Amino acid sequence: MASRYSKYKIINNANPAYEFLRKERGLKNIVQYETPYMHNPTVGERASLKSTTHLWQYGDRFYKLADKFYQDTRYWWVIAFYNGYITEADVRPGDALSIPLNLENVLEVMRAY
Repeated sequence: MASRYSKYKIINNANPAYEFLRKERGLKNIVQYETPYMHNPTVGERASLKSTTHLWQYGDRFYKLADKFYQDTRYWWVIAFYNGYITEADVRPGDALSIPLNLENVLEVMRAY
Protein backbone atom coordinates (compact mmCIF):
# COMPACT_ATOMS: atom_id res chain seq x y z
CA MET A 1 0.00 0.00 0.00
CA ALA A 2 1.31 3.44 -0.89
CA SER A 3 2.02 5.99 1.78
CA ARG A 4 -0.85 8.36 2.57
CA TYR A 5 1.57 11.18 1.69
CA SER A 6 2.62 9.85 -1.73
CA LYS A 7 0.54 12.47 -3.60
CA TYR A 8 1.86 15.46 -1.65
CA LYS A 9 4.76 17.78 -2.37
CA ILE A 10 8.00 17.56 -0.43
CA ILE A 11 8.93 20.94 1.04
CA ASN A 12 12.43 22.03 2.03
CA ASN A 13 11.76 24.18 5.07
CA ALA A 14 14.44 26.82 5.62
CA ASN A 15 12.11 29.04 7.69
CA PRO A 16 14.02 31.04 10.34
CA ALA A 17 11.57 29.83 13.01
CA TYR A 18 13.14 26.36 12.73
CA GLU A 19 16.73 27.55 12.91
CA PHE A 20 17.22 26.11 16.41
CA LEU A 21 16.20 22.65 15.15
CA ARG A 22 18.47 22.84 12.13
CA LYS A 23 21.45 23.86 14.30
CA GLU A 24 20.67 21.13 16.81
CA ARG A 25 20.55 18.53 14.03
CA GLY A 26 23.34 20.00 11.87
CA LEU A 27 20.99 20.60 8.91
CA LYS A 28 20.67 23.40 6.35
CA ASN A 29 16.94 22.77 5.94
CA ILE A 30 14.26 20.40 7.13
CA VAL A 31 12.44 18.22 4.61
CA GLN A 32 8.69 18.00 5.24
CA TYR A 33 5.62 16.79 3.39
CA GLU A 34 2.91 19.24 2.39
CA THR A 35 0.07 19.01 4.88
CA PRO A 36 -2.71 16.94 3.32
CA TYR A 37 -6.25 18.26 3.44
CA MET A 38 -8.63 15.56 4.58
CA HIS A 39 -12.42 15.73 4.77
CA ASN A 40 -14.92 13.56 6.53
CA PRO A 41 -16.93 11.60 3.95
CA THR A 42 -20.43 12.83 3.11
CA VAL A 43 -23.50 10.64 3.57
CA GLY A 44 -23.36 9.74 -0.13
CA GLU A 45 -19.67 8.88 0.02
CA ARG A 46 -20.23 6.77 3.12
CA ALA A 47 -22.97 4.86 1.29
CA SER A 48 -20.38 3.84 -1.31
CA LEU A 49 -17.99 2.48 1.33
CA LYS A 50 -18.41 -0.97 2.83
CA SER A 51 -18.24 -0.76 6.61
CA THR A 52 -19.05 -2.63 9.79
CA THR A 53 -20.22 -1.45 13.19
CA HIS A 54 -18.18 -1.86 16.35
CA LEU A 55 -19.62 -1.15 19.81
CA TRP A 56 -16.95 0.54 21.89
CA GLN A 57 -16.10 -1.41 25.05
CA TYR A 58 -13.96 -0.73 28.07
CA GLY A 59 -10.34 -1.39 27.04
CA ASP A 60 -10.86 -0.64 23.33
CA ARG A 61 -8.25 1.50 21.59
CA PHE A 62 -8.23 2.95 18.10
CA TYR A 63 -4.86 1.35 17.37
CA LYS A 64 -6.21 -2.08 18.38
CA LEU A 65 -9.17 -1.68 16.03
CA ALA A 66 -6.83 -0.58 13.22
CA ASP A 67 -4.73 -3.68 13.82
CA LYS A 68 -7.83 -5.90 13.78
CA PHE A 69 -9.41 -4.42 10.64
CA TYR A 70 -6.37 -3.16 8.67
CA GLN A 71 -3.53 -5.27 10.14
CA ASP A 72 -1.68 -2.00 10.73
CA THR A 73 -1.86 0.06 13.93
CA ARG A 74 -0.67 3.20 12.10
CA TYR A 75 -4.14 3.72 10.63
CA TRP A 76 -5.85 4.25 13.98
CA TRP A 77 -6.50 7.85 12.94
CA VAL A 78 -8.73 6.72 10.04
CA ILE A 79 -11.21 5.15 12.45
CA ALA A 80 -11.06 8.12 14.82
CA PHE A 81 -11.44 10.73 12.06
CA TYR A 82 -14.16 8.78 10.22
CA ASN A 83 -16.22 8.71 13.41
CA GLY A 84 -15.51 12.32 14.38
CA TYR A 85 -13.48 11.58 17.50
CA ILE A 86 -10.36 13.52 18.42
CA THR A 87 -9.23 11.16 21.16
CA GLU A 88 -10.31 7.90 22.72
CA ALA A 89 -11.34 9.87 25.81
CA ASP A 90 -14.31 11.16 23.78
CA VAL A 91 -15.67 7.66 23.11
CA ARG A 92 -17.98 6.11 25.69
CA PRO A 93 -18.68 2.40 26.24
CA GLY A 94 -21.64 1.45 24.05
CA ASP A 95 -20.94 4.10 21.38
CA ALA A 96 -21.34 2.63 17.89
CA LEU A 97 -18.34 3.21 15.64
CA SER A 98 -18.51 2.74 11.90
CA ILE A 99 -15.37 1.00 10.63
CA PRO A 100 -14.75 1.36 6.89
CA LEU A 101 -13.46 -2.00 5.71
CA ASN A 102 -11.48 -1.11 2.59
CA LEU A 103 -8.67 1.15 3.77
CA GLU A 104 -7.58 2.24 0.29
CA ASN A 105 -11.13 3.26 -0.66
CA VAL A 106 -11.73 5.31 2.48
CA LEU A 107 -8.36 7.06 2.16
CA GLU A 108 -9.18 7.97 -1.43
CA VAL A 109 -12.57 9.39 -0.43
CA MET A 110 -11.13 11.30 2.54
CA ARG A 111 -8.50 13.06 0.42
CA ALA A 112 -10.70 13.64 -2.65
CA TYR A 113 -10.96 17.39 -2.08
